[in-house]
Amino acid sequence: MAPTDVTTLIRTELPRLAGSLRKVGELILEDPAAVTRCSAAELGRRTGTSQATVTRFCRAIGLDSYQHLLIELAQERGRGQVSDWGTAEIGPEISPDDSLERVVQVVGSTDLRAVQQTVDRIDLDAIERAAQAAARARRIDVYGVGGSGAVAQETETRLFRIGCAVRGWTEVHAAATSAALLTPADVAIGISHSGATRETVEPLELARERGATTVAITSDPRSALAKAADIRLVSTASETGFLTGIGGRHSILVLIDCLYVRVAQLSYQRASASLALTDHIVAQHTVKSRRSR
Repeated sequence: MAPTDVTTLIRTELPRLAGSLRKVGELILEDPAAVTRCSAAELGRRTGTSQATVTRFCRAIGLDSYQHLLIELAQERGRGQVSDWGTAEIGPEISPDDSLERVVQVVGSTDLRAVQQTVDRIDLDAIERAAQAAARARRIDVYGVGGSGAVAQETETRLFRIGCAVRGWTEVHAAATSAALLTPADVAIGISHSGATRETVEPLELARERGATTVAITSDPRSALAKAADIRLVSTASETGFLTGIGGRHSILVLIDCLYVRVAQLSYQRASASLALTDHIVAQHTVKSRRSR
């Protein structure tokens, strides 16, 4: 497991847990330090569940055992005490009465943590496979709606500038139409923080039926979007009050930047030529400042 990851992992998984498993997760997040002093049986009693439920909770979030959970919590606490981000003192919630200084600290630490955890957990093989497919693709579709729609358009901008035949689709009918026209020579990328957005899942499923290589970028590796993909790139998100999913967007952009740079490397001559042909455009549209005399 990546550093400083276990409480964020629990927070990410919690909405997908129900009943007694959710109770265990909520108590751990409420006081992680206290949990490190509990046995599995005691934690079961505190949550009104059982030792077996605690064990099932650990496995549900991808840990081998309760002992593994305790080790991760202890290590995370130790890192937090020496962290420059101050995350040991700053919680994930922002109240209406918090100072602007605290708001900046919470938002900054949340975003930094999400990005670092994504980098620590990144699947290099998945990035490589996605980049190889995109570099040789006849055409690339990118699907996303809402906040993920903006990320889809950003992905289009990056890949288009290095010579890829790419289009970002943010409307479901247009996305589905494009997906239906894909072939095994093409790549489709679906972007969704939750992985459950139907308007993104459906065109990716259709693209896969058409034989295209499908890539999911999501924080949930067990989501419907991930199941529709040949390749999964998993992000991490920490939430704060008023900022649901914002950390996730930053971590998804890290994955997209890694993918973009790797595609540029793999298609170096094409990418270099494309950049050379477009470098002058920004300079030509820069307004020169006038100094007052």
